[in-house]
Amino acid sequence: MDNFQKSFNIVIAEDDEDDYLLISEAFNKIDNIGYIHWAKDGEELLNYLEACEESDKAQEKKPNLIILDFNMPKKDGREALEEIKNHPKRKTIPIIVLTTSQANSDIEQAYQLGANSFIQKPFKYVDFKSTMETLQKYWLNIVKLPS
Repeated sequence: MDNFQKSFNIVIAEDDEDDYLLISEAFNKIDNIGYIHWAKDGEELLNYLEACEESDKAQEKKPNLIILDFNMPKKDGREALEEIKNHPKRKTIPIIVLTTSQANSDIEQAYQLGANSFIQKPFKYVDFKSTMETLQKYWLNIVKLPS
């Protein structure tokens, strides 16, 4: 199935390097991935989004999708999600919360703050890899996203 976009940019906001590598590995298999940026905390994520808005060259790296861990240092995913969804230029960027939490309060809060999906990180490598492949197929091949 062909994607409707020529180039697809992703930001992965994740403080765990192993998890980042697994997520990016799944998305790097796609031909039309333009750019994957790794933000190690919510503050770095927000700084990156701001930089994308400030220059024409950085606009090319503006994300079409954000994968966001809830539990990160400095500024956690909840705070970052709320700031992104309350910002007029950023609120349409789809955000997938990918976290170890399975608390109903976190799920509820994620959706109240504007998350487009909430996925609990699988603990087994094979399950994590399978989840990332499914996520990648769904968000890049099935869903129509704003450009």
